[in-house]
Amino acid sequence: MRHRTVGELMTSGVVRAHPDTPFKEFAQLLERNDVTAVPVVDEEDRPLGVVSEADLLRHAAAGEDPAGLLPPARLSPRERARSEALTGQGLMSSPAVCARPEWTVVEAARLMEGKRLKRLPVVDEAGRLIGIVSRSDLLRVFLRSDRAIHEEIRHEVLDGTLGLYPDSVDVQVHEGQVTLSGVLERHSQQQALVRLCRGVDGVVAVHDRLGYRADDTTGQPVGPAGRR
Repeated sequence: MRHRTVGELMTSGVVRAHPDTPFKEFAQLLERNDVTAVPVVDEEDRPLGVVSEADLLRHAAAGEDPAGLLPPARLSPRERARSEALTGQGLMSSPAVCARPEWTVVEAARLMEGKRLKRLPVVDEAGRLIGIVSRSDLLRVFLRSDRAIHEEIRHEVLDGTLGLYPDSVDVQVHEGQVTLSGVLERHSQQQALVRLCRGVDGVVAVHDRLGYRADDTTGQPVGPAGRR
């Protein structure tokens, strides 16, 4: 089985800035390139942090209300310092949380979810910036067609990985949801098949309607009809 990697999904040719890049230039970079964030890199092109729309908006939110109707923003000393920053050094969220190009979608998605991030700079073995991957990039795996998912399960999972005849299990795929039906010889085969199908790129859910004739996980036979 082959999974799409961060390197295949990321955007290359990333717009980048430096610690001394001024505030206004960040606003221009975001607008000119139609992006929502820009990595800040050092002299060796290694990410130091990221400046996003939210980082720039903090400057406006911390200002006084021209109409005098709103109370002053209540900010911690650190938040106040960032709201008053005029270059990338003070504006950026740091340190940069980065991904590697060989990572799977699952690895990158878990890091994004755990850190509550919307994008990850991607670095090579030397830590140099080579791309950026966003939430929307990772979600592209769910654009795979039902036909492509069906073929991968039949030929790569059933035949190639488990050594089963593709027609030994009825595989139905609708809107990314996989339904497996049939009777296998062993419980371990059923468990492995369900687990592998859940790992196929683009699968939203797996509905297990499989049976098995012998429970080799306990050594106890189930009977001629199998488990349903």
